[in-house]
Amino acid sequence: MGLRSFFDSVEPHFEKGGKWERYFPIYEMVESFLYTPKTVTTAAPHARSYIDMKRIMTYVVIATIPCILMALYNTGYQTNLAIAEYGASGWRAWIIETFGIGFNASNPLANMLHGLLYFLPIYITTLVAGGTFEVIFATIRKHEVNEGFLVTSMLYTLILPATTPLWQVALGIIFGVVIGKEVFGGTGKNFLNPALTGRAFLYFAYPAQMSGDSVWVPVDGYSGATALAVSAADGFQELAARGMTWWDSFIGVIPGSLGETSTLAALIGLAFLLATRIANYRMVVGCLGGMIVFSLLLNAIGSDTNPMFAMPWYWHLVAGGYAFGLVFMVTEPVSGSHTNMGRYVYGALIGFMVVMIRVINPAFPEGMMLAILFGNVFAPLIDHFVVQANIKRRARRHA
Repeated sequence: MGLRSFFDSVEPHFEKGGKWERYFPIYEMVESFLYTPKTVTTAAPHARSYIDMKRIMTYVVIATIPCILMALYNTGYQTNLAIAEYGASGWRAWIIETFGIGFNASNPLANMLHGLLYFLPIYITTLVAGGTFEVIFATIRKHEVNEGFLVTSMLYTLILPATTPLWQVALGIIFGVVIGKEVFGGTGKNFLNPALTGRAFLYFAYPAQMSGDSVWVPVDGYSGATALAVSAADGFQELAARGMTWWDSFIGVIPGSLGETSTLAALIGLAFLLATRIANYRMVVGCLGGMIVFSLLLNAIGSDTNPMFAMPWYWHLVAGGYAFGLVFMVTEPVSGSHTNMGRYVYGALIGFMVVMIRVINPAFPEGMMLAILFGNVFAPLIDHFVVQANIKRRARRHA
């Protein structure tokens, strides 16, 4: 029996008031993602946007595929490189050895399979923990569980280090779903990005597990800083001495969170989102412009005590989670600005803030996560001023 036939056979049980619907509302999300449902969106599902929910969420999931593949490869690659020096241990090493896969970092298949053993537990934990609370709220409020959580769960997984304890993974996604989205009414009504809200909670609640030199490669005894940490301590010129070239950072074969390291993979996803008109190019242009202009300004000012002043814009582009955040978080249609001019301002504010945090704040060299959340908070205010400016301009025109 095919999946479509199976759904057809059990569908009566899921009709309004059916006995399974009360216990398994996530069925609606699965069916809607795989097939066109009988009822489609005809009104705005968002508080401030008129756009079909299914189309947005399905396309965003597709756009993350290059980042997922790079997450698997790079996680396995970095782990296998470290194992060659520090040795292997744990249940993942037992599986790799049992099936004769080996720990050869030059073998793409071995890297992918090893990375999958880190990616899957985090993603499954995210789905179970976050999905449980999505179902609880959907049951209480009597609304469907839609594809929005599929996007949130994937983005949340991709911005976590591979070493994140699973109980923290669960705690973070629960916080992101409940505090970042459901308390405001659910999908489309949140003003903060739920995935980033959960990640920010983990960073501030458990900084030892979310930052430092030992959290990026899951091998006991390994210690290695990210490109931003090295740049903050010794300047970006030191990266070449440590074997981190700009091209390596662009491709994504450097230590970092699971899916954030590859600028190339993120840009492939961006091209897809722009081609399908899911992402708004104004936000992208604004964020790039804000980052480039402020980076050039700081380069011109310079500093004898802070080496981050000298970091050029093209390194900011490929270091840390800038590219991933630009593609999947800045362009997120719910928590961003919705006026055309506001989108430019919103993106520029985030681009400015990420460089400000990275350069001026020595305690937090990453910056992109906080910059986006900062932009989320100010997005409604930006739209308000843009609308008021338009009203005043038209009033003067017709006075």
